[in-house]
Amino acid sequence: MKRRDFLLQSSATLLALASGMEQAMSTTNPEEPTMETPITLFLCGDVMTGRGIDQLLPHPSEPQLYEPYIRNAQRYVELGEEINGTIAKPVSFDYIWGDALSRLEQAAPDVRIINLETSVTASNNYWPYKGINYRMHPKNIACLTAAKIDCCVLANNHILDWGYAGLTETLHALTSAGIKTAGAGATLQQAQSPAILDAPSKGRVIVIACGTISSGISSEWAAQSRKAGVYLLTDLSRRMVDYIATIVHQSKRPGDVAVLSIHWGGNWGYEIPQEHIELAHMLIDSASVDILHGHSSHHPLGLEVYKGKLILYGCGDFLNDYEGIGGHEYYRGDLSLMYFASIAPATGKLAGLEMAPMQIKRFKLNRASQDDASWLQHTLNEQSRRFNCHIELTSDQMLKAVY
Repeated sequence: MKRRDFLLQSSATLLALASGMEQAMSTTNPEEPTMETPITLFLCGDVMTGRGIDQLLPHPSEPQLYEPYIRNAQRYVELGEEINGTIAKPVSFDYIWGDALSRLEQAAPDVRIINLETSVTASNNYWPYKGINYRMHPKNIACLTAAKIDCCVLANNHILDWGYAGLTETLHALTSAGIKTAGAGATLQQAQSPAILDAPSKGRVIVIACGTISSGISSEWAAQSRKAGVYLLTDLSRRMVDYIATIVHQSKRPGDVAVLSIHWGGNWGYEIPQEHIELAHMLIDSASVDILHGHSSHHPLGLEVYKGKLILYGCGDFLNDYEGIGGHEYYRGDLSLMYFASIAPATGKLAGLEMAPMQIKRFKLNRASQDDASWLQHTLNEQSRRFNCHIELTSDQMLKAVY
């Protein structure tokens, strides 16, 4: 072969190889994250499957309570039935989710995250002088898997209602059911460890959970290096932000969506403390947090989109057994929201937020009426205006954030 022909053939071969390598590099494995398709998260506030709701399920706990006024959990069921009619018992495990199941199926979120505000235990070692002690029997754990919950946030003021034995059993029950947890553990390191959730072909969601004393969490419940408990923030200072930043940076990879789930503030009222706003902003500015998932309020609070990142200051109760209890009717605690947030994994910025209005009635979630959906839209819009975020009601009775 002549030298000129050899060089031409070699050049053609190299070009072909280069072209093939370029094509291979540009072809994305469908199993690998692309960082282009938004990751959709389902988020909600407090899910209280204990006490009255537990009594409706197939395996109710012993009904004895240690509250000042009500000593039997079955009484909460009776109070609700007196208002909205008798419920055939036991209910199925999926009963409590009601219309929320079809909403979840329609939205098809990649991950589903709730704040589980109850202990999952058969322990009788209740925390003395607590006043309220929520527990669900471990055999009723299927009520959570029925909604395909991926992660339960546990850094709240009810997870230790039945002592350390109750916390240990809660962690075991959830793990055995394939549900990841964040915010509580056998040590501080475990309580601070993020839950890592996969969104196949899209990326990952990492969930870090913590709580504050302002939500009712006892300082005794704070996890330590050799003591079980919850990840409790002693204050809302820059120092706390730096601690959280370290946790995020140790876990977060390019394309991950970082959620900071926090139980903070009181139960009633729309006022958002300035220190909550400042902490939320610092977490986004300095700790690489993409979503702040706030809860503790019994009704939804205003929301903000700060530098493209979503801040839910208070998601409100999502499911509880308050149906027959009077008081605070002004806030419509019977109404709740399903939050569907779509996040661009390349930037962590909000690509869209829709919310499904629901009503708790007969101890299950029902689609809110048009009037109730309008009430929620007006209220949430009024509370979010200070953050230049507007809430619209769509033709299919969904709420949509405009920012």
